[in-house]
Amino acid sequence: MSGSDEGTISARDASRLFANWKAAPGIVLAVSGGPDSVALMWLAARWRRSLKRGPTLSVVTVDHGLRPAAAREARTVKQLAHSLDLPHRTLRWTGDKPASGLPAAAREARYRLLTRAAKALGASHIMTAHTRDDQAETVLMRLARGSGIAGLAAMARETPRDGVVLARPLLDVPKQRLIATLARAGLDFATDPSNSDPRFTRPRLRELLPLLAAEGCDAHSLARFAARAARADQALELLTDGAEQYLSVRSAGHLVQGYDAKAFCGLAAEIRVRLLLRFLGRVGYEGRPELGKVEALAEALRSAAEARADRGQIKLKQTLAGAVITLTADRLLITPAPPRRRKAGTAADTPR
Repeated sequence: MSGSDEGTISARDASRLFANWKAAPGIVLAVSGGPDSVALMWLAARWRRSLKRGPTLSVVTVDHGLRPAAAREARTVKQLAHSLDLPHRTLRWTGDKPASGLPAAAREARYRLLTRAAKALGASHIMTAHTRDDQAETVLMRLARGSGIAGLAAMARETPRDGVVLARPLLDVPKQRLIATLARAGLDFATDPSNSDPRFTRPRLRELLPLLAAEGCDAHSLARFAARAARADQALELLTDGAEQYLSVRSAGHLVQGYDAKAFCGLAAEIRVRLLLRFLGRVGYEGRPELGKVEALAEALRSAAEARADRGQIKLKQTLAGAVITLTADRLLITPAPPRRRKAGTAADTPR
């Protein structure tokens, strides 16, 4: 949303923020009770009341069972939702909690529960209250992890997930405008102490933002960087689409297993890496491989291709992500690895 970074969000502003989802059959609002999500619920309710026709709104709160106050906060959200004529339900993350990687595990559990609720309610979208500040923090986290361009694009306004769409209507809105809007409406909100817990990465990076802003690297600049990275990523994906069509080996007009090795190795390095990520994702069974490993594989393939060899002779054979990559003088083959090579467990969250 363009305009000042200060002041409250008007009804007209809200109409612009939510306009893209006017035709959605149903929307689940993910509301924890914090300022961002309470503002999301308040603004979405006002927007929906302004429409003669529009999506059905439902409010869902996920209680992770990590703080005693969470149950009380969920009840407070329920009361506010009912005052806005919105149905509400609380879902609980039960079972053992991991000793490490708790934020990631809690996030995965939250989206799993929200997706299940959306499907049960017939909703096509789940709205979260991610703000421009969250986007800036995500960019910093991805930079620290050494992410590629796709990762540096950070969060998108819409992301498909398990048959529904995650929507982030507040992604261009500064958090301070949401708090100012709640203050003007006289609405209270909860404060989660984990948001300032230095044991977690995001709060530590949040503490750095004022220092970065003093050097001109503020939330606005970081969010703009993410938007430009997303634009570049989209362009590179289109180039990768074209390269994949170009690479397909054909015989008498029919597709033959594998890809033209010489053509593959002649592509730009970034396109080779993206193609390998696609191929391995389709054929392998160990999840998305680490970006660094795929980059190393792409370089190994290029180096091997330069070595002299007879037609059909294997130049390189390597296993990665549950797939076997074989390079000959004329063909690049990627096939599933034998079952005996499979390893238990799932792939780690890796940079994109």
